[in-house]
Amino acid sequence: MASIVQAAPIQAKGDAGRMEKESEKEKDVRVSNIIAARGVADAVRTSLGPKGMDKMIVSPTNEVIITNDGATILKQLEVVHPCAKMLVDLAHAQDVEAGDGTTTVTVIAGAMLGAVQKLLSKGIHATQIAESFLKAATKSEEILQSMSTPVDFTDRQSLLNSCNTSLNSKVVSQYSGVLSPIAVDAVLHVIDPKTANNVDLRDIRIVKRLGGTIEDTEMINGIVFTQKVASSAGGPTRIDNAKIGLIQFQLSPPKTNMEGNIVINDYTQMDRILREERNYILNLVKKIQKSGCNVLLIQKSILRDAVTDLSLAYLAKMKILVVKDIEREEIEFVSKTLGCTPVASIDHFTADKLGTAKTVEEVVTGDGKVVKMTGLGTDFKTVSVLIRGSNKLVIDEADRSLHDALCVVRCLVKKRFLIAGGAAPEIELALQLSRWAKTLPGSEGTCVSCYADALEVVPYTLAENAGLHAIQVVTELRNRHDKGERNTGISVRKSTVADMLEENVIQPLLVSTSMIRLATETVAMILKIDDIVAVR
Repeated sequence: MASIVQAAPIQAKGDAGRMEKESEKEKDVRVSNIIAARGVADAVRTSLGPKGMDKMIVSPTNEVIITNDGATILKQLEVVHPCAKMLVDLAHAQDVEAGDGTTTVTVIAGAMLGAVQKLLSKGIHATQIAESFLKAATKSEEILQSMSTPVDFTDRQSLLNSCNTSLNSKVVSQYSGVLSPIAVDAVLHVIDPKTANNVDLRDIRIVKRLGGTIEDTEMINGIVFTQKVASSAGGPTRIDNAKIGLIQFQLSPPKTNMEGNIVINDYTQMDRILREERNYILNLVKKIQKSGCNVLLIQKSILRDAVTDLSLAYLAKMKILVVKDIEREEIEFVSKTLGCTPVASIDHFTADKLGTAKTVEEVVTGDGKVVKMTGLGTDFKTVSVLIRGSNKLVIDEADRSLHDALCVVRCLVKKRFLIAGGAAPEIELALQLSRWAKTLPGSEGTCVSCYADALEVVPYTLAENAGLHAIQVVTELRNRHDKGERNTGISVRKSTVADMLEENVIQPLLVSTSMIRLATETVAMILKIDDIVAVR
């Protein structure tokens, strides 16, 4: 009996030691995760806002990208730590959901993790912090909804202002007057504003072409091909009242299924082969002409040449315009836009498979030519945007910026509310959540208060990147919001605090709500990890 009594405290002491070790391990894992994730957030923090810095990303193949788009920067980073990868995925999720605010969502998540570190050091349990943060996020969405104003799609200026706000932080911000109208018109062209609740951006085809400047960028109510007209045999380069065929077979001599050699003994056999080849191609071309087709699009072939000089000569004699090497992934968009059916066999090439267009012509651009098809005869709503630029870096950045502007309009289609920009929502959230935190009991109020403080990272960072006195600007913002001026934010152009609605700095409500929700969910997920287990 004595031995049993003696063993009990030893056992209890051993359990306590083990629990203490596990607690230390949990703390170490959480601290490691938070430091890794905050490192990613700090990497993009200087890129936030209209005066944010750009990053030059050099790949192992010496390919250079210059951008300040958060999602693009993080996608290019070689991140090893799994929790750091979660922030990369967070930026990607924001890009998919809203298309804008990718840098902001990463910075907010980093600040929230800093708040988590303080709360953990006070001895508050991770689960309680996560639950309080999620509750604060729900409250934040309610506050943002109360701040927002409904948008009418007949108010074109509001749509342009929201696109300008997105483009002002880009490398190509000086061309926002060109890109914003294109983004608005392109989206309005492919949807019915009265009934639409989403936009399929695949209906807007972006074509990049070197030469000229971004000011030469244009929206074409039709379709554009970067491939040239195959006019080496003297074929036409412009067709009016075009009937367009799209083929997926080759206008060239067939090949055997197996590699083989044909041995020719005399000239008569050679003549016979050449004659058969001519007859074969001529029959194909005659069937194409018989259908009434006068513009022929040919899919790119990897097995053999899509066309030969002989087939081009026959097509030129029959006044058929030819565009070859259409990429396989473009076939669906092309057939949908032109109203033509892709044909895989000459036997099925008939008049009902053709699409129509008023004009098909080859146009000279900077360093080459493009083919434009306008006046299409289909009811299907698609549009093409031809982006021009002086070099590849500028064109790629213009493409990313235009995509963000299109996503902003898509956000307004999905959720038809606008909200002030310039860090006004974040300051208002910080103020109202701080007040709400005082009504909550115990450690829950402490957690919500820290959550509110974390949101102030956005105005601090905006002011710092604009070269302003951050503490002074944020203090003035707090005072103005405390007086009820809830749309007051940081005007980077005037380097002062101003009403964002008067400055036309506005953004879709969906951008702000998805930022808060996604950042909070990611932080809560990181917070609940207490161990990392490596498996083989």
